[in-house]
Amino acid sequence: MPRIAEARPPAEPSSPDQRARHVRILRAAAHIAAEKGLERVQMHEVAKAAGVAIGTLYRYFPSKTHLFTAVLAEQIDRFNENTPRPKPGTSPEDAVYEVLISASRQLLRRPALAIAMMQSSSSANAATITDAGKIDGAFREIILRTLGIDSPTIQDITLIRLLVQCWYGGLQASLNGRLSMPDAEADMRLACKLLLASRSNATGE
Repeated sequence: MPRIAEARPPAEPSSPDQRARHVRILRAAAHIAAEKGLERVQMHEVAKAAGVAIGTLYRYFPSKTHLFTAVLAEQIDRFNENTPRPKPGTSPEDAVYEVLISASRQLLRRPALAIAMMQSSSSANAATITDAGKIDGAFREIILRTLGIDSPTIQDITLIRLLVQCWYGGLQASLNGRLSMPDAEADMRLACKLLLASRSNATGE
């Protein structure tokens, strides 16, 4: 079967039926990758499991990088929708730490899938794979909301970007067996304390 040209921008679902197919594809891909890992995922197998034609799959996701970056974007969106409010008395730094560690623990429940998503996301070019930018935006929204910052400064955005990069690095190191989860979580707590101390609404305490 000839490859569908990747130069064409991926299609976006524009109707309820298309959205339902889109979601079925993402869920099927997540299930298969959780069992097999990224390298053994076959696009035709994903299409079959999702009940869509292979052409439909490639129209939405021209490559596995597109597909598993989208899987991560959907999971972060769901996490964003279900992120609880900080417990009373919790410092903003600790609240952000708890949110990021919760995200890590959810992803690590299915390590093979987490690796597939992280590898795809880290290699995704935001100019051609829009879900990469969506992931960054969702994390920024989650952290700003947790910190109670409605009008972020340029420095706030920079600090959050650095913090998310630390989170990505710690999660990747844990998945690769180069860092234990307790050490990764301790590193994340320190990163939250150091980086968020300079945010715009810090009390100076």
